[in-house]
Amino acid sequence: MAPKNTAITTSLCSDPSLFISLSLVCTLSLSLFFLSYRPQSHPPLVPQNTSHSPTNSIKVYVSDLPRYLNYGLLDKYWSFQSDSRLGSDADKEIRSAHLPKRLDYPPYPENPLIKQYSAEYWIMGDLMMPEKFRTGSFARRVFDAKQADVVFVPFFATLSAEMQLGMAKGMFRKKAGNEDYDRQKEVVDFVRGVKLGSGPHSLADPVAMWHVRAEIAPAILLVVDFGGWYRLDSKMANGSSSVMVQHTQVSLLKDVIVPYSHLLPKLLISEDQKHHTLLYFKGAKHRHRGGLIREKLWDLLVNEPQVIIEEGFPNATGKEQSIKGMRSSEFCLHPAGDTPTSCRLFDAIQSLCIPVIVSDEIVLPFEGMVDYSDFSVFVALADALQPNWLVSHLKSYSVQQKDSLRQNMARIQHIFEYDNGYPGGIGPVPVDGAVNQIWKKVHQKMPLIKEAIVRERRKPPGVSVPLRCHCT
Repeated sequence: MAPKNTAITTSLCSDPSLFISLSLVCTLSLSLFFLSYRPQSHPPLVPQNTSHSPTNSIKVYVSDLPRYLNYGLLDKYWSFQSDSRLGSDADKEIRSAHLPKRLDYPPYPENPLIKQYSAEYWIMGDLMMPEKFRTGSFARRVFDAKQADVVFVPFFATLSAEMQLGMAKGMFRKKAGNEDYDRQKEVVDFVRGVKLGSGPHSLADPVAMWHVRAEIAPAILLVVDFGGWYRLDSKMANGSSSVMVQHTQVSLLKDVIVPYSHLLPKLLISEDQKHHTLLYFKGAKHRHRGGLIREKLWDLLVNEPQVIIEEGFPNATGKEQSIKGMRSSEFCLHPAGDTPTSCRLFDAIQSLCIPVIVSDEIVLPFEGMVDYSDFSVFVALADALQPNWLVSHLKSYSVQQKDSLRQNMARIQHIFEYDNGYPGGIGPVPVDGAVNQIWKKVHQKMPLIKEAIVRERRKPPGVSVPLRCHCT
């Protein structure tokens, strides 16, 4: 997650003293599956045909953080030898291939705990390219912060947090002896100490950078959803918690919902096969907070004919089972986990399995650019928990309706894809892929953010503005 520009004096939410520019960081939920690593040859870098004009793009300045706060964290990750939480089976091949040598731009882990939150890695990989190779990128990199619409601070915060959890989980919420905390503070202090122009800073998730969540609250945050941040944890009895992200720190007015990285391979509509199962779900039964609904749905559905509900585990076998299960099912269940959404939704989209979204409060990436009701089924919690209701509802869809939903899904699969196919992620992004969609969404929010900044600057000294971020 990345910090912010001290030159910015306003924000839509919270104390406007620091409008931080952050890289995406998310530690919200576990993914279920591993992808195998396939070494790639570096394709020739050629300018893309589709271009964005200067008036139809966003100007981005990249904060010059020390390398050990981004790609250096990958060096450290790949130096781990053990097959522990941070040394998954999925990364054995990459680790053995890259341990003997140091790469300027290491590959991102296939470990699903980390890979599902890889947006900042792909954003950075695009911005690192010379402009002549970035003609298809919506973000135009500038090297004078005063010319920028937004400042991007490339701290790989999720990776930092996951390494701390893997090495010393008991230290995660402490400060002394916590390397992740030290890195979070260094990022914030770095941005405070450097004049980065007057544009708002962008991009991070306060869950991974929870130690400095108040300082980064005024930034444009890139988050996978708002679940579990400012709502009361079911385990807490006193109605408050110093570790929760407050409602004044996140807002759909300024923040951008981004997709998880999908963990299953893409299925083309031309490769679609016969669907033997009505409804499929593979994952953990027991969750916390809003995910408690999952246990109730599980008990209602587990013995239904044409329904597969089973525990899923993060290993190669689980991945293969899920590929087969999703591709051979008409619908894929998407109940809340610890948060309202998970990478499972994007695995279903890539598998052409019609998502059944059971949530009353989910927020989704790129809404307004894409209408999820064109390829998904939305179900209220109250309906889903009625015995026999959900299965009967799904059986009511005709073959033509299901085919139409899948055809619509196939047309938007690409907007949820991050991978650009280049080693180390350094290469131009797909024109219509997730990275460009993220920048377009940030661009959409800029007029309101700039208006708030101007309003804050013209206030007489000593005047305060009430917090108004009840806006999810």
